Amino acid sequence: TKMSKIFTPTNQIRLTNVAVVRMKKGGKRFEIACYRNKVVSWRNNIETDIDEVLQTHTVFTNVSKGQVAKKEDLIKAFGKDDQTDVCKEILTKGELQVSDKERQSQFELLFKDIATTVADKCVNPETKRPYPVSMIEKAMKDAHISYYYTFGIPLMQALDVIPLLKATMPLERAQMKIRAVLSGRDARKLRDKVAKLATSLESEDWDGGKLNLVCLIDPGHYREVDEIVRSETKGHGLLELMSLKEVTEGEELLE
Repeated sequence: TKMSKIFTPTNQIRLTNVAVVRMKKGGKRFEIACYRNKVVSWRNNIETDIDEVLQTHTVFTNVSKGQVAKKEDLIKAFGKDDQTDVCKEILTKGELQVSDKERQSQFELLFKDIATTVADKCVNPETKRPYPVSMIEKAMKDAHISYYYTFGIPLMQALDVIPLLKATMPLERAQMKIRAVLSGRDARKLRDKVAKLATSLESEDWDGGKLNLVCLIDPGHYREVDEIVRSETKGHGLLELMSLKEVTEGEELLE
């Protein structure tokens, strides 16, 4: 017997493994199919090649069913029917559809990101030392701080978290003022390593091959600087915590 042909309507396209961006306009729903991870890069101007973002320059009414939007609907809603132009508009203004599983893993990453930033930027004012990240995470959970996953910069959210955590634990945004004494053949190389971790250099004095370096660092970098000074100077170096400088919001040290 002659095999019967299976017809697929021409307005249907099947796409898999996509990130869908959706927009409602003029009472109708429009969707575009994008590559995962590229939507955020496009919105942050990291990715500028539209072909790297769109799986296809096509506007759909439903990506998962492969239903393509009608030309007259595009003109009515967007005032144009250029697929790429409309795709760009949806990409910029539309809402990224994320599955529950993805949202959960993104939330967990963001949660850890925020806890790490808080641990890096703050100290326990009683001990003058930073907290471990795990302790900040626990405090965040105990304080029932809940986040809605956004594509914001985790640092900005971390700065919002600090005042909330202060209610449950001693916590202060601070910079550590340290003095490192570096000597030996590799002193200049070590100076560069320490300077890279500093938020600002206050002074550096060379005296016969020995360097006295005073700088401000985020508390989270203290252990790393200590490791550089102790292990790489073969015990000839010295690291001293001179003082803590509390940071008030809006200061230039937020970078």
